[in-house]
This record gives sequence, C-alpha cells and structure tokens, in this order.
Amino acid sequence: MSREKRIPGPDHPIEVVENSSPIRVVTRDGGKVVAETTSAVTLTEAGYPAVHYIPLADVDQALLERTDSHTYCPYKGEASYYSLVTPEKKIADAVWLYEEPFEAVRTITGRVAFYPEHVEITSEAVSN
Repeated sequence: MSREKRIPGPDHPIEVVENSSPIRVVTRDGGKVVAETTSAVTLTEAGYPAVHYIPLADVDQALLERTDSHTYCPYKGEASYYSLVTPEKKIADAVWLYEEPFEAVRTITGRVAFYPEHVEITSEAVSN
C-alpha cells in the first residue's frame, strides 16, 4: 500500500519552533507528574491546536508502555503510541511519537506528545 507524502505549504502550513518555556504534564486523575521540560518544541499545523513535543528523556518513562498502535499523517509520517500507566489506571494510546518524521518536521524526532484530554499540560511563558 502506497502512502501519500505531502509537503507543508500555504494550503497546509506547519511550523515547529523551539520552546524554552517550562512545560509540565500531569495526570488528570491523581496529579502524577509525567513530564517536565524547558526543551520542548511546539508544532502548529493548519487549523489544529498547537502541540508541545517533549524530549523523551524529560518524561517519566516508567509511566509509558509501548502499544502496537500506529497512525499515518501525510505531512509528518508514521506515529507510534504509548499507553500512560499510573497506579490509578492505564490510558491506552495517550502518548504519541514520530520516530522517523518527514524532513519538514525533523525536529520532533525523539520527542513525544500527549493527548490533552488525558493529561493536564501547563506552559509558562518565559519573559525576555
């Protein structure tokens, strides 16, 4: 099966920028800290909400369990998924990762993103 590959442009803009703001990810059902970083990148895509991609090294990996799920985006490539496992519950496919993203979004390599309906993501703006 051939998968279509598209390049971001005026009809579907994608921008990835470094984000040194402190970002914290906690579970909604117990306040367990899942990730903290000042090394995220923020991806904005067409009309979608901005997504923070956090270095895997800044995530409590003991809370992640790889799943067999995969999805495909013609602009970013194939995403793999993790379940978020806490003492309270297991949330299937709550976290995603593009292990080999397309060149236009290469900076998200080695970073994960979280579905906001499963976690609380806070970001503090850094003043200059």
